[in-house]
Amino acid sequence: MAATISKIIQALEPSATLAMAAKAREMKTAGKKVYDFSVGEPDFTTPQHICDAAAKAMADGHTHYTASGGIAELRSAVAKAYQQTHGLEYGPQQVVVSNGAKHSLHNAFTCLCDPGDEVIIPAPYWVSYAELVKLTGAKPVIVPTEESNNFKLTPAQLRAACTSKTKILLLCSPSNPTGSMYTPDDLGALADVVLEKNLLVISDEIYERLVYGDNKFVSFATVRPGLAERTVTINGVSKAYAMTGWRIGWTLSPLNIAKAMDSLQSQETSNPSSISQYAALAAVSGPQQCVGDMLKEFAKRREYVQGRLAKLPKVTCPEMGGAFYAFFNVQAHLGRTYGGVQVNNSADWCLQLLAQQGVATVMGSAFGAEGYARLSFATSLDVLEKGFDGIEAFLKS
Repeated sequence: MAATISKIIQALEPSATLAMAAKAREMKTAGKKVYDFSVGEPDFTTPQHICDAAAKAMADGHTHYTASGGIAELRSAVAKAYQQTHGLEYGPQQVVVSNGAKHSLHNAFTCLCDPGDEVIIPAPYWVSYAELVKLTGAKPVIVPTEESNNFKLTPAQLRAACTSKTKILLLCSPSNPTGSMYTPDDLGALADVVLEKNLLVISDEIYERLVYGDNKFVSFATVRPGLAERTVTINGVSKAYAMTGWRIGWTLSPLNIAKAMDSLQSQETSNPSSISQYAALAAVSGPQQCVGDMLKEFAKRREYVQGRLAKLPKVTCPEMGGAFYAFFNVQAHLGRTYGGVQVNNSADWCLQLLAQQGVATVMGSAFGAEGYARLSFATSLDVLEKGFDGIEAFLKS
C-alpha cells in the first residue's frame, strides 16, 4: 500500500513568507542580485552578552534535558519582567518556554481547541495563524478589516463574527503584517465584547518592544479586570533581541492552561534547547540597551520606508506604529503587464517584482488581504534604497 498523507496535512498551506525567502535564496545562489524584504528577521547579530551566556552555559555543562516547560530561572525571569513592565502577577509555573513563539502558538491552539470550535482571526493576519488553527480541527473565522481603520478589528465586527461555536479571539499588536497597533481604548472596547461573549484570547505580543513615536504598547490582559484569567499571552526573544535562530518563545496563561501546554510539550519536543534558554535568560535579565539601539535603527528605516512609499504612484500604506513591516496597497497596479507579463493579483505582482527587479516581498493574499504586498524593513538602509529603486522601476515598466 502506497503511503498516504493525512487529509489535515494535505490541506495545510505552506508558509508564503518562507516560500518567497526560498525563491530569493535560489536566485542569490544562481548569482543574481536580490534585495530580500520577505522574512521578518532582524539583520542584527545577537548581542554579545547573550552569546557569551550561551558559551558559559555550555562550559558549565548545561547541555542536558531541562524541565519540559523550561528552566526555573528563565520562567521566573519572564514572570518578573511582566510584573515590572505590565503589573501582571504570574507565578513561574504559569510560564511555559517553547521552541519559538510559533511553537507557543501551536501549544495554545492545541490545548484550547476542539474540532468544530471557531477562532476569530482579524485579517490581514500572519500566515501561520489560520494553518495552526486548522491543525487542531477547529475553524479559523477570518474577519476582514479596513485599511481606512488602520486594519484594526472593531467591537462591532467582533460581536457580529461570534457564534455559539466561537471560543477564541486571536489578536496581534503591533501587527504582522501591517505594523498597526491597537490603542488602550481600542483594546478596552474589544475586551468588553470578549467578556460579554465569554471568549478566550490569544494575544501575540512578540513585537511589544518595537514601537515607534507616540504609540503606546499595552498588554491585552491588563485592560480590564478578569482578562488575565482568560488570556494566553505569546512572546519571546526572536524580534527584540535579534534571536530568531535561537528558537525561544513563551506563554503566560492561567495555571490550568499552562499545565496542559507543559504536558503537551513534554510529549512533543521534551524541552527547548538548554543552551538557548540560558541565552534567553541573559536577554531578559541582562542589559536592555541593545534593544533600544536596535529600535533606533528600525525607526530610521521606518521613516525612510514611509517616505519612499509616499512617493510611489497610486500606492497607499497606513502608518506603521510598531514591528518592522509595511503593508502597502498595490490594487491600482494590478490587471496590467510588466515587462510583457500580465499581472492579475498580488501573487503575480510580487513574483514578477522578484523576477524582473530582484526585490522579494510577500503577496497580500497570503495574509488574507488580496491587492496588498508586505515588505519587511528589517534590513539596512542601503538595501532598502536599492530595493525601492527596483520597485519604482518595476512600476514604470
